[in-house]
Amino acid sequence: MERRTIGATALSVGAVGLGCMPMNWAYSASRQRGDESVRAVHRALDLGACLLDTADMYGPFTNELLLGRVLKERRSDAFVSTKVGLLVGDQHIVANGRPGYVRRACDASLRRLQTDVIDLYQLHRADPEVPVEETWGAMAELVRAGKVRALGLCAVGARSARRPGARLHDATIRQLERVQQVFPVSAVEAELSVWSPEALRTLLPWCVSRGVGFLAAMPLGNGFLTGTLTPGQGFEPEDLRARHPRFTAEMMAANQPIVAGLRRIAARHGDGVTPAQVALAWVLAQGRHVVAVPGTKQERWVTQNARASALRLSAQDLAEVRELPAAQGSWD
Repeated sequence: MERRTIGATALSVGAVGLGCMPMNWAYSASRQRGDESVRAVHRALDLGACLLDTADMYGPFTNELLLGRVLKERRSDAFVSTKVGLLVGDQHIVANGRPGYVRRACDASLRRLQTDVIDLYQLHRADPEVPVEETWGAMAELVRAGKVRALGLCAVGARSARRPGARLHDATIRQLERVQQVFPVSAVEAELSVWSPEALRTLLPWCVSRGVGFLAAMPLGNGFLTGTLTPGQGFEPEDLRARHPRFTAEMMAANQPIVAGLRRIAARHGDGVTPAQVALAWVLAQGRHVVAVPGTKQERWVTQNARASALRLSAQDLAEVRELPAAQGSWD
């Protein structure tokens, strides 16, 4: 697989990584099977999709424990990214950016992951009660202590944190400017896909101009861009898509032209090329600083996603993607 670098420290990873959240969190609970997920992680590492993206809140904790089963055997094959800063309760999620908590959470993640160092430690959300510089300073201490190699900031929750009238990533960029004064940012993780391209406007250019890596979260649109979901199919109550405005039966039907366009492009590239691979290739075409992090828990999708790194879209392909209709049912 093509290799790409993250941040000024030039950390090398495969162009396509593996988002591990669906294995234990936020998607259909009835389809979560530990052994199957372990096989998927092994398959990703076999194919060079070495960036394993997790967080202590996924489960909570069970996703890191699952990855630890693999890392115990194959730590040298993996690039481990995990996150800190969110606590999960019975009915709520709250931010905790207190320095003492950050230090304890890192030690706990190291134990669960069965490793002595985290390659990329990301701040999942800033705590509104704690200056972000204090949280980031505690994370920087972990780098100096040898427990963490590099720091990143996760902007996946940017939609919910917006002020009326503000652009999507304005608040994230303000946070990045502040923490960059404390310790270098190596990577930013944010949503980027054919149907959610907002990061191209301001956030991705900010990263490019400063040599910061960009981890594209949800590059397959929570599964919609794969073309495998049927309008009106329904989702289990705990599945995040059950509450997503783009996953109502009406909006899924309305957004089918996006998938149809990806299918047309895939057909030009030969038998076996899928809409999902075109969607991932589009993300990778946004620059060599971009790493796609699709989430899955099945070996077959890991294999399909990894092979997208070899797909090169033409100028015609990219122009057709630009002309696809905007997604309906936006968070905006």
